[in-house]
Amino acid sequence: MVPDLVLCLSFGCAAALGASCLSAQFRRPGDYVLGGLFPFGSDTVNLTARAEPTLVGCERVFADGLIWALGMKFAIEQINNSTSLLPGVKLGYDLYDTCFEPLVALQPSLLFLTRNGTSSIEALCNYSDYQPRVIAVIGPHKSDLCLVTAKLFSFFLIPQVSYGASTEQLSNPELFPSFYRTVPSDKNLVEAVVLLLQQFGWNWIAAIGSDDEYGRGAQGLFLSTAGNRSICVAFEGLIPTDLADPAARGQLEATVKLINETGVNIIVLFAFIQPAQALLEQSIRMGLGKKVWIGTEAWMFSAAAASIPNVQSVGTVLGFVMTAGAVPGFQEYVADLFASVQREDFCQESRALLQRAGAERPEARCRECDSVSLRDVRPALGRSQIQPVYVAVHSVAHALHRALGCTRTACPNAPVRPWQLLHFMNTLPFEANGQRFRFDEFHDTNTGYRLIVWSWRNGTLSYLPVGDYQESLRINRSQILFHTADQKEPLSECFRRCEPGQFRRIKGFHLCCYDCTDCPENTFWSPEDSSTCTPCLEHQWSPARSTRCYERSERYLFWSEPLAVVLLTLMAITLSLTCLAAALFLKNLRTPLVQASGGRLSLLALFSLGLLCLSCCLYVGKPSDALCVTQQLVHALCLNACFSTFFAKSLEIALGTHFPRCAPTFSPRVTPSRAWLLVASCLLAQCLLCCCSLRLGPDSLLADYKSLPTEVLLVCGTESWVAFALVHGPNGCLAFVCFLCTFMVETSARTYNAARGITFATLTYVIICIFFVATFAALKPVLRPVTQVSSVLAMVLGILATYYLPKCCIIVFRPQLNAEEYFQPPLSQEPRQDSR
Repeated sequence: MVPDLVLCLSFGCAAALGASCLSAQFRRPGDYVLGGLFPFGSDTVNLTARAEPTLVGCERVFADGLIWALGMKFAIEQINNSTSLLPGVKLGYDLYDTCFEPLVALQPSLLFLTRNGTSSIEALCNYSDYQPRVIAVIGPHKSDLCLVTAKLFSFFLIPQVSYGASTEQLSNPELFPSFYRTVPSDKNLVEAVVLLLQQFGWNWIAAIGSDDEYGRGAQGLFLSTAGNRSICVAFEGLIPTDLADPAARGQLEATVKLINETGVNIIVLFAFIQPAQALLEQSIRMGLGKKVWIGTEAWMFSAAAASIPNVQSVGTVLGFVMTAGAVPGFQEYVADLFASVQREDFCQESRALLQRAGAERPEARCRECDSVSLRDVRPALGRSQIQPVYVAVHSVAHALHRALGCTRTACPNAPVRPWQLLHFMNTLPFEANGQRFRFDEFHDTNTGYRLIVWSWRNGTLSYLPVGDYQESLRINRSQILFHTADQKEPLSECFRRCEPGQFRRIKGFHLCCYDCTDCPENTFWSPEDSSTCTPCLEHQWSPARSTRCYERSERYLFWSEPLAVVLLTLMAITLSLTCLAAALFLKNLRTPLVQASGGRLSLLALFSLGLLCLSCCLYVGKPSDALCVTQQLVHALCLNACFSTFFAKSLEIALGTHFPRCAPTFSPRVTPSRAWLLVASCLLAQCLLCCCSLRLGPDSLLADYKSLPTEVLLVCGTESWVAFALVHGPNGCLAFVCFLCTFMVETSARTYNAARGITFATLTYVIICIFFVATFAALKPVLRPVTQVSSVLAMVLGILATYYLPKCCIIVFRPQLNAEEYFQPPLSQEPRQDSR
């Protein structure tokens, strides 16, 4: 109540009086002088049309800058009145206007570098003993100004403490060894903004910055950080800072149009007051619609932005401002000062003090300030952050206290160079306004941020705190009333959050704008790489939209499978038929029919067919390398034993029918007693070829991971087709020779045609082989063992049906035909006479 009462009384006095001498309050002599760079005014005049290096001024007063300058004055006067910080030492101050322009800030910066007591800068090789006019510099406020002045002061190693510059470029002690700041860097601000977007689920936004060092630097940091946090920047742009440029209006219109085309509901704005105000005004004129504007302290507290006509129509304004406590006694001090500068005696005393101090021209640091009243600065006084300026002054004062070696009662009268303060500023903490501060390794102080929202009630704007950020972000959502119909946060998403098992498929030209697509089979989704699906290993599988892989189970022809049971049943029937035929032949071994069929050789053939039937068991169950080799060898040797008996009989028939003149010479070699040697030779040759095939490349077990989706198929694979031909080629040749020897053989109608059985047996073998090859190639690999077993059984049944079944029928049903005259040997038959 007391501060408000003082302000009201002072406001009444200021309103009643005319011009003041406020402009004379920005310089005071002292034992050690601090320079100050503050934006007293804005809107520089004659800047583009400037043809001579004359002094540049500003058109109107900037109330916030004036309050910051008064904050430095207040801090120095408090220190001078203190009996513990710098007892016996008086600090002076020299405050100048920057007009927010680097060009304007250079003139007072050069003045600060002049030798103490003169207006000249000496060119020396060593500036260790050089004593400039000021011991340290407070300010300026903007980043682009600091980038200019910091290089200048860093050369002389004069401490410079900014109360507003936040660009990350200044956090480089190697480039700017004497630059410090009492505000957090843009890196902290960007981190807070990104966390805010993530908490509300906003990932489709526009990012806009002013075309200056602050806007470009903050926007660049934000774009890189947002991209790493799955936040899609639909539009990024810069807005002009020189609003007097004729092209500025067109740039603003293009920016608003592009924002509207993207359809975003969230706009992040890194800009100072004038560019931010111009963008908001242009958005209202073009009817952009209500959005969520996320701002910063650079424009959030601006009275100019808040006073834009119909500014409530822009939507919800959220933003981060630096956490800073109120400075006790400052408002009363300002009220007293505005009351004092209206008094003639106070003004005369101020002017006399300046004359005795030998103030350089221009004496009035802010001529327009003389027409400013407490009424003009009262809004800025209530919202401006004074603590950064206050802390900046105290950081220099504490460093000076340690450099001088002060005690609680006195400070020695010793010369101190500006560079001697840097060591104490780098290493030691200090206190200001009841808080403890310390510059980090980058010469920054991170005091954290408050999250505020513009709250309109009855047309009056208030700044409502709704959260804070130090190392983590805390938001009180219930206090934020958005512009939406239900006052809940609006949606601003280019994509939905993908579920586990889905990967991001980029769409359009925005790399972070995507659709969610299920991971296909045999791939899995990993949180480490959510933009693609990782293939499973060869021995693993996964279903669609999976987050892990599973081990494949083994697949082969199991004994318990219904299909295997059916095949084994057929094998048992075929084996029974073979054994039955062998039993009949053995029982009737001395009969003409059996003797004409080969006698004991027929028993060998039937025995080999029985073994061939039993080889079907090799194709059932889990295969191995040994089984794969055994399958082929048993198949080839059993068929060879059968066909070699046919071969001996075929030669005998061919000699008796086609080559009767050669029969007396060669017939003894194919008689039943000598046929055993021919059969043994064929089997021996087959065995040798099988051994060669083992050397070339036998069949081996293969793991097929492609044929089945969830299982690994174990199959026998052919490693060498040459070896395959060596194993199965001889049987094909034997069958072909037998077919040629018995094809078209004519016999007497009164005798049995022994050639016909061999012809049909070999022909059946060829047909089954052709059918097997076609089926084997067409069927799925999982059915190949079934095909192999079926072909083996078909071969055995075919040979039984075409060669042995007719003979068995004669033995059982027509025994009268089992006589010598009906089964006359081919050699005893008369050759067919040619007709003349």
